[in-house]
Amino acid sequence: MTKILFVCHGNICRSVMAEMMMKYAVAQQGRDGEFVIDSCATSTEELGNDIYPPAKRCLTTHGIPFTSHVARQITRADYDFYDRIICMERYNIRNLPMSSPKVQTLLHRDVADPWYTGDFETTYRDLEEGIADLMNNL
Repeated sequence: MTKILFVCHGNICRSVMAEMMMKYAVAQQGRDGEFVIDSCATSTEELGNDIYPPAKRCLTTHGIPFTSHVARQITRADYDFYDRIICMERYNIRNLPMSSPKVQTLLHRDVADPWYTGDFETTYRDLEEGIADLMNNL
């Protein structure tokens, strides 16, 4: 069982989109029983909030199913539980409470942050690219 945790600043846009997209990708391959996939935040700003509505619209546009979500902050227990902790950008890595060899970025560059730009399509494309690479290496 491979356990993957996606991380961004607030856990209402990028990381939760990555979570839902990855769950869909593994289900499409009939491999959903091989993975535990979740997402979380480095900050406390959005704790308890659901997926940001424009992120939901973007997922829906691309046919990606999603469930209700409650934003949460990364915990020390996550470092023990997850095999890979995948951050959306280098800034997220700097804001983690601990360092670990399990921590990496999804891409070799930052995933576009739609919170500031409103451009969820660019974020979707970045996530799609990163998840395809991740799937090829699992």
